[in-house]
Amino acid sequence: MLNRIRQLFLDADVTSQNTVLNGDPCKALHSGLTYRHQLCIMGGVVLDDGASGVKAPDGGWGWAVLFGCFIITGFSYAFPKAVSVFFKELIREFGVGYSDTAWISSILLAMLYGTGPVCSVLVNRCGCRPVMMVGGLFAASGMILASFATSIIHIYLSIGVLTGLGLALNFQPSLIMLNRYFNEKRPLANGLAAAGSPVALCCLSPLGQVLQYRYGWRGGFLILGGILLNCCACGALMRPLIPPKKPENSGIKEALEHEEKAQAKPKVKLLDFTVFKDRGFVIYTGAASIMVLGLFVPPVFVVSYAKELGNEDTKSALLLTILGFIDIFARPTCGVIAGLKWVRPRCVYLFSFALIFNGTTDLIGSQSKDYSSLVVFCIFFGISYGMVGALQFEVLMAIVGTQKFSSAIGLVLLLEAIAVLVGPPSAGRLLDYTKNYMFVFLLAGIEVTLSAVVLATCNFLFIKKKPQEADAAVEAGEVAGELEQLHKNHTEEPKEHDRDAVKQKDLDDQEAKEETEGTSQEETVLQDRHVQNGGISANPESSL
Repeated sequence: MLNRIRQLFLDADVTSQNTVLNGDPCKALHSGLTYRHQLCIMGGVVLDDGASGVKAPDGGWGWAVLFGCFIITGFSYAFPKAVSVFFKELIREFGVGYSDTAWISSILLAMLYGTGPVCSVLVNRCGCRPVMMVGGLFAASGMILASFATSIIHIYLSIGVLTGLGLALNFQPSLIMLNRYFNEKRPLANGLAAAGSPVALCCLSPLGQVLQYRYGWRGGFLILGGILLNCCACGALMRPLIPPKKPENSGIKEALEHEEKAQAKPKVKLLDFTVFKDRGFVIYTGAASIMVLGLFVPPVFVVSYAKELGNEDTKSALLLTILGFIDIFARPTCGVIAGLKWVRPRCVYLFSFALIFNGTTDLIGSQSKDYSSLVVFCIFFGISYGMVGALQFEVLMAIVGTQKFSSAIGLVLLLEAIAVLVGPPSAGRLLDYTKNYMFVFLLAGIEVTLSAVVLATCNFLFIKKKPQEADAAVEAGEVAGELEQLHKNHTEEPKEHDRDAVKQKDLDDQEAKEETEGTSQEETVLQDRHVQNGGISANPESSL
């Protein structure tokens, strides 16, 4: 019964709306085309299974979502490095080597990147908020269980697998929600969210040292597990967007929505592999995989490089602090630049420039011979590294759009996970073979520069102008021409009718004027005869 009443009001609204728009057929047709176009380009933000036409607010509650994404990004990228503070205690406790403890960070990073498709499926199935809250529980539980570990295998399973999975279930959905809440300000939002990584690294590493000194590694793991419970609070901030209330005069829009809902709803794709049909996505994925091979190598080896040159441990560790401090300011600044009107359509080339900047810095830094040159290297590397961190997901969002981003980022992270596991170990083997850090930095610079060349060249050659875009432009031009001609014909007919009416009116006025002049002449002749007859009227009776 309620559905029937709603349909009656809907029909009445459509009728009234058509009555208003029938006076101008161009306006009615343009209104329908515009709404259909919006339905095609806007992504779903309430349910993760289709489009809902909700516009990104670019503010409001989006700033709370940005804050949550800032915290999650910091935990995801800085936590594997913060855990390394406890490695010496674990070596002493379990009697293992440094290579055995290094597997903790490797497994954690592998879970963070390699579980991307799993996260995509869960997000498309359940939504972002519940996935993030469950992920926060997993991350905290892994650290708490690690505090009761009795062997290094337990650490692998608790921190590496469980905590890594929990962080992965938070990192990817937070980026998806950030993409949905921001559109015009999305480059700035991505830059601010990416700044969470260096900020958290500067905070968690000293905190880990303090916890280890006061409570030992077990107490430190327990407290870090409690800190990771904040992921649940960040997940609670990811409130889904809801469509605004429909105005009373939106009959055509409601009719189109009702028509689309009445049709058979397609089955939801939990993991959309059609993104591989997009040439832009394929090019980006290939370039990103090459980039990851060398991007993370310099931060891993720069401290050892400084020690190799004869510097103290404290002085060598200061290089990472300098790099992180520069990175904090580089990411938001790059986000502001990427949001400029004349830069944003070319963000792919800005990303390529950032990669070339980073690769060139590695190549020049490989020739460092003293501590001062390493400081200069860390400054420029921090700038370029921040630019890459601020732009990598912004470019992916711009390529695939909101609807397919949840699947695209999962597949990209899976391919990057393979490169992450191959890159640093291969650089370590090269170091063992050559005994020279120069070749390690040269290899990293060549890999990053190659990724920039692949991205920029392929984008220029194959994504300069898509055939679909050309066809769409031609079709849009034809439709615009038809609308203009229709509007012209509609407005010219009344003008011709008005001109005929004006001509007819002029003829009538001229005839009336001639009649008036003839009557006045007859009256003048009669008056003259009356005067000549001595004031007697010249009529038949007076003549007799």
